[in-house]
Amino acid sequence: MTPAASIRWIALATTSAFVLPALAQERIYRCGNEYTNNAVVAKSRGCKVMEGGNITIVQGTAPQAGAAPRTSASPAAPRTAPRNDSAEQRSRDSDARQILESELRKAEDRLSQSQKAYANGQPEKEGIESRNHQRYLDRVAELKAAVTRAESDVSGLRRELGRMGAVPPAGPGAAAPGTPTAPESAAK
Repeated sequence: MTPAASIRWIALATTSAFVLPALAQERIYRCGNEYTNNAVVAKSRGCKVMEGGNITIVQGTAPQAGAAPRTSASPAAPRTAPRNDSAEQRSRDSDARQILESELRKAEDRLSQSQKAYANGQPEKEGIESRNHQRYLDRVAELKAAVTRAESDVSGLRRELGRMGAVPPAGPGAAAPGTPTAPESAAK
């Protein structure tokens, strides 16, 4: 075989490798949101021929019968499991309550420390802050954010303890408005 013949043979083989798969693909018709390769069905439904490029269709899973579709606007209803009143469950509840009370005490300590450092928005200036007022304002904003975060933590832990049926212990500054504290009731 001559070199020219072998080049023609390679060119023919390469060309046929690319052309034959394109010829093997059937016409695809689009009928709205559905696709078909059946010309009779496509003609009866008035479908249009898809041109230019390959089409890949992935079949979706069918929804389960009786399952209601969930939307993001309506959260799933909480599952109500049968209540277990065993001693083991009471022990778990007691442990959870103790953990929450411990966390509440820590959060109240953080709150009191944050409030002390914040000093009602007038903390003492430190070091370079006497010359750089913006640095002082930044630190005051951080202290205020820490107080707000600590207050949020305390209120969240109190809510959680309230859900458990436990009366949240009152910590520093936690008395309800109008409720006399121990020193006030002693003074009366």
